[in-house]
Amino acid sequence: MSAVSLGCLAYRAVRGQLVAMTFSKIEPASLLPRRAARLAVALLFATFTPRAAHAQVLEPIRYTLRIPTPRTHYIDVEASYPTAGRSTVELMMAVWTPGSYLVREFARNVETVRAATPAGAPLAVEKTRKNRWRVRSGAGDRVIVTYRVYAHERAGRLDWVEDDFALINGAPTFITLAERVHRPHEVTLELPAAWRRSVTSLAPAAGGRAHHYLAPDFDALVDSPILAGNPSVREFSVDGIPHRLVNVGDTTVWDVARSVADVEKIVRGGRALWGSLPYTTYTFFNFLTDSYDGIEHKSSTVLFADRFSTRSESAYHQWLDLAAHEYTHAWNVKRLRPVELGPFDYENENYTRSLWIAEGVTDYYSWLLVRRTGLGTLQQGLADVSDAIRTLQTTPGRLVQSLEMASYDAWIKQYRPDESSVNTSISYYTKGSIVGLLLDARIRRLTSGARSLDDVMRLAYSRYSGEHGYTPAQFQATASEVAGTDLRDFFHRALETTEELDYDDLLDWFGLRFLPPSGGGAPTLGVGTRLLDGRVVVASLRRGSPAEASGLDVGDELLTIDDVPANAGGLDAVVRRARAGSTVALLVSRQGELHRLTSTLGTTSPDRWTLTTRPDATPEQLTRLEAWLGAR
Repeated sequence: MSAVSLGCLAYRAVRGQLVAMTFSKIEPASLLPRRAARLAVALLFATFTPRAAHAQVLEPIRYTLRIPTPRTHYIDVEASYPTAGRSTVELMMAVWTPGSYLVREFARNVETVRAATPAGAPLAVEKTRKNRWRVRSGAGDRVIVTYRVYAHERAGRLDWVEDDFALINGAPTFITLAERVHRPHEVTLELPAAWRRSVTSLAPAAGGRAHHYLAPDFDALVDSPILAGNPSVREFSVDGIPHRLVNVGDTTVWDVARSVADVEKIVRGGRALWGSLPYTTYTFFNFLTDSYDGIEHKSSTVLFADRFSTRSESAYHQWLDLAAHEYTHAWNVKRLRPVELGPFDYENENYTRSLWIAEGVTDYYSWLLVRRTGLGTLQQGLADVSDAIRTLQTTPGRLVQSLEMASYDAWIKQYRPDESSVNTSISYYTKGSIVGLLLDARIRRLTSGARSLDDVMRLAYSRYSGEHGYTPAQFQATASEVAGTDLRDFFHRALETTEELDYDDLLDWFGLRFLPPSGGGAPTLGVGTRLLDGRVVVASLRRGSPAEASGLDVGDELLTIDDVPANAGGLDAVVRRARAGSTVALLVSRQGELHRLTSTLGTTSPDRWTLTTRPDATPEQLTRLEAWLGAR
């Protein structure tokens, strides 16, 4: 057992409540031998405290997972729960998982819950809530519960079982005791005969059996996905700490060597930014599919990518940004977190106004990390920033929803977009990344380049990582301290109001400008459509658009425009041929009835949000720009 793991166990043993725990700083590998003795003494002392003594005697929950027929997408779970002499045992399943702020009702995939004594005598099971079960345990010291989980949802936060692999996440898989204590959870996998390997950030359990893991508590179990099958595993080491890139899927078209080398650069860039690596091992799970997704964990991340991404510079650039984003979460949110995100309430929403820091600032650093490691050019960096600004400034919802409310309402808006979302809401990823960018530029300008957002994040990490968490006021005070100026007005306007953001600091400090408006002026209806069984159906209407003014509604089927059939090509062709300001006739079907409408075409807005260097930028400004985003 390493010194770090001893220290973590000692720290966990002292505390008797359910929390997500970590060291705020991990010693470099070269210092571990010198720290081992002291940490072992700390562990010995901790075990003699009354609370720690109670924590040490807690019996583990033991799970055995079987996948007898992978093509049916089922995981069979057998769980053994200690009763502590209670006549009834209350069991609970999480309804959401950290990193994805939506109540997903994982219990909907659970089937055939049965209970028995260790000897096999059946016990009564009563479902008491949507995600809870009560077992009549009698006089036994353990109850055995079996259940099945349907696992066929292709997303990093869910369970996904196929013929040749299984992605097993904690929240949608494991029913635990409804309690708030630190209790170990053991997991044993019994794999199909053709599957040879399992990979997870969980520690091996005692005894040396294959596919047998130990989580010190439920938080760690939820935060440690398990992959089983025959994946391609490539390893590298940074600061003596092992890292793995685990590819699942067809690697014949994916450039494995390039991706491993570039991920190692991202890890080294993160180490340079934060000063140390806060884990004892880290795994990048990379699913080569036709989708694009990711979710963070404390010592791993699950990524989804198109298997052809390494053959396209733009697609591969997107994957690098995704990998950098999720990896940055190893510090920002998994350890440096809003105070509301821990201890977790797995049965209810955990509201916070600070997801703009947890996700938006992380998005900003994904741009920087890729540039700072030499994996992207300055021009690509400016293009990324321009795209984010353009997205923000062309979203009508920015004038309706504040950034803090976008965070607070994540549970009901971010993951449930509808046809009106663009008009009524803003993404805390997008606006949060821009506010992080503008905060960085302001601090650099106020301190004449002596300080930056890097210093804010490192100082906040030293103060609030681990068990502490930060409040919005504490994060803002930390930023003001680094800037040497009270930034409350900046934060009020950027976070609490829907006022337009001020880009002056960004432009002046780095010698940038927005290119003069270009494009635009083309005729438009301002309508979004989708093809449904060959029919053109209105999917969205921009607020204030000609389509909205004409009386078009979401769900209308567009039949003709100026008597031309409104197939996808016909609609665009008619609009392109028309003049802005001209009137077109629409025939639509709405709930089985025909409606004739007219619309006066508007014009597309010119692009005003492309960043470039100013022709008169000074050498000092260009030096700052290159230090920020990399060489030209």
